Amino acid sequence: MLAFANSLELRENIRMKVMTEKHNKVSKYLELVQSQGRYWITKADIIKNLKITSTAFYNAVHRLAKQDKLVRVRNGFYIIIPPEYRSTKGLPPTHYIDALMTFLKQPYYVGALSAAALHGSSHQSPQELQVVTSKPSPLVEVGQSRIRFITKKDIKETPTQKIKTPTGYINVSTPAATVLDLFRYMRIAGHFDNIATIVSEMAQDIDTSELIKLAEKEKDNSIIQRLGFFLDRFSENKVIARKLHQVLEKKNPSFIFLRADKRKGFIEKDLKWNILVNTEVEPDL
Repeated sequence: MLAFANSLELRENIRMKVMTEKHNKVSKYLELVQSQGRYWITKADIIKNLKITSTAFYNAVHRLAKQDKLVRVRNGFYIIIPPEYRSTKGLPPTHYIDALMTFLKQPYYVGALSAAALHGSSHQSPQELQVVTSKPSPLVEVGQSRIRFITKKDIKETPTQKIKTPTGYINVSTPAATVLDLFRYMRIAGHFDNIATIVSEMAQDIDTSELIKLAEKEKDNSIIQRLGFFLDRFSENKVIARKLHQVLEKKNPSFIFLRADKRKGFIEKDLKWNILVNTEVEPDL
């Protein structure tokens, strides 16, 4: 009986030793990856490069996760948490969003409030990274950071530009596309005062010809109407507002409420943009 117990103990010691070796192997690989400026790994990458089994991989990941060194973002995709971010148990989403979307094989761009902040309008930066992509994706929550996905069918029609981050480059909507998206996705763009502030700050950075081309293709007149109204009232770029109005005139727009969720009690009737102004807007400048 004693011999049997000793045998079990020996087997357990061997198992634990093997697990520790695998854990150390994965841990050292994470250090190597991080030294190359990467903060993410995939299950397939680890198994291929370290030649370990799925079981060994998950055992190592479990131990590293308990040490706040690794976090799963999606099945098979993990982010490495360097020491300076372990207190928040997360990592800035801009450090890995491009890699994540490549892993998911989905087109994307950082848009709305997040794009505005990256373009310099950081007056009221969002507490989440707003990412536009081609199909619905669940919210990502890692530590104190979040990634909110917005679905857009014709995403490839949206002009983007590359913006550098500490780990590489990410796709971000251009200033022209960004201001249009603020009115396309008003529910996540914050209150009107916030949008007015952003529009006034970004107006000088908008490529007029690009905005006009986008406006000509835009099927939702209300987006153009609200943007034009805001440009007229809260920016010094009157040329772009005038040209945008020329586009709108050809579309024969109907009257709309400035606040679509408050269909009553308008303060004034803006005949230029066909808007029933039913709320006061005060940019925080």
